[in-house]
Amino acid sequence: MAFAETDDGVKLYFEETGRGEPVIFVHEFAGDHRSWEPQVRHFARRYRCITTNARGYPPSDVPEDPGRYSQARATADVKAVLDHLGIARAHIVGLSMGGFATLHFGLRYPEQARALVVAGCGYGAEPDAREKFRAEAKACADSLARDGMAAFAAGYSLGPARVQFQNKDPRGHREFAEMLAGHSATGAALTQLGVQRERPSLYDLEDQLRALTVPTLIVTGDEDEPCLAPSLYMKRKIPSAGLAVLPKTGHTLNLEEPEAFNRLLTEFFALVEAGRWEPRDPRSISDTILGSYRLGSKRSKT
Repeated sequence: MAFAETDDGVKLYFEETGRGEPVIFVHEFAGDHRSWEPQVRHFARRYRCITTNARGYPPSDVPEDPGRYSQARATADVKAVLDHLGIARAHIVGLSMGGFATLHFGLRYPEQARALVVAGCGYGAEPDAREKFRAEAKACADSLARDGMAAFAAGYSLGPARVQFQNKDPRGHREFAEMLAGHSATGAALTQLGVQRERPSLYDLEDQLRALTVPTLIVTGDEDEPCLAPSLYMKRKIPSAGLAVLPKTGHTLNLEEPEAFNRLLTEFFALVEAGRWEPRDPRSISDTILGSYRLGSKRSKT
């Protein structure tokens, strides 16, 4: 088993497969390194694929000090794995909690990010949803401490943005739920309290988002309600961002729609590597509805 060590002494488990341009996949709260299997099998044909378990997710260490879990730590942990492997620059791909870490990686370490894929990102980000999200994160942590991981997973895996996965792929969803049930209840609870509950709102990062120049692909499912408005917000604020919305799709989109997800990333990576993923043309931004057309304007006569 391979581990990278962080600056605060936490050992992070990782796996790598394939050769070529490096891509690191950063998992969501309900996932782990195994959640990226459809992507690793596809991209390892041409890329060096790295998957890792966040702190709190065995076989990575599970610190019991709540102060060792935060958004800043989650972001720095991605860098710790890349640095351990001697990777100066990589494509960073993250889903949900991993999407937040990916976005923050681009903000903090832009020189080390070749491109960013920010998928399923936005839970609790909207200003009017902040306190509700914080309360729900605390309730999740309490449930984990009280009832254990298996009972928590039984309910969490059937959330309103997870049932789409179950309906499309019952076998895949069952495997996902079984993997979630095997996680550390302590690690999951501390992750909810330190990383999820305390992370800053995307809407408080407007100036940083406007300054982000790393090529960015935002991906969301159209039935993942908490991510729709934040995804559109990021698209509008990040000059280098493109937005893809997968139809009839929920939160676990890389597993729910692996072919569509892989196709989006394949094209995105190719454009980035060809130098063809460019910032938004400022001419496409206007406060008018019909653009440069003006009612009543006269054409010059020739």
